[in-house]
Amino acid sequence: MTLRAALSILSLALLAGCVSSGSSDTLASREGRAQAGQAYVQLGLGYLQQGLTEQAKVPLQKALDLDSQDAAANGALALVYQAEDEPELARTHYQKALASRPDDTRLRNNYGSFLYAQGQYALAQQMFAQAAIDTLYPERSRVFESLGLTALRLGQREQAQEYLVKALRLNQQQPRALLEMAELSYEDRHYVPARDYYDRFSQLSDHSARSLLLGSRLASVFDERNMATELGLQLQRLYPGTPEYQQYLSEQ
Repeated sequence: MTLRAALSILSLALLAGCVSSGSSDTLASREGRAQAGQAYVQLGLGYLQQGLTEQAKVPLQKALDLDSQDAAANGALALVYQAEDEPELARTHYQKALASRPDDTRLRNNYGSFLYAQGQYALAQQMFAQAAIDTLYPERSRVFESLGLTALRLGQREQAQEYLVKALRLNQQQPRALLEMAELSYEDRHYVPARDYYDRFSQLSDHSARSLLLGSRLASVFDERNMATELGLQLQRLYPGTPEYQQYLSEQ
């Protein structure tokens, strides 16, 4: 265990002690119960960040015992069940959270990500579209990136490009959006912008089989034979059994 993780767990233990030692007088008032509920949620999220999902459920359930409609507690418990691959329980708590706080942008974004992971792309798109309306949301660029990815899954190619360009306009350092735009530009034979997107992606992220294949294709377009060969060798070494490597071989 790293020192940082140990200190984090120690702080969680101290917080747990503070919450559990709260007097019944404190819990008798609405404000006191709200403060205790917030502390329980923070404790649960802290455990979740450490990967301790079983421990996370205990304080989150205590928060819900204080207020079964607590949106923050239900939203946090949804993340816990999502991490434990319990999709139906996660869905239930997401829906409870949104019923209590329907305009919460973070909840909408998190629920959209859950729906995307479940392959429910049309519903995910609805959640992301609602989240994107909030111009003050600090992770709005990622919402547009998610909209772009979802649109691609739904076969909405032009719409996907618009979303991804918007995402990069808000935040230029998004590797996934850069790679998708590089791929789309390459498919459209817009090789110069494809190369620009790809180079920016390469500065921000490690390569996948997909990105190595695209890189070798772009190098071939620009007649950079040594680079194309080098990327092909990396693909062979790192991802020999992948469809991307088989595609690379078929193109040689």
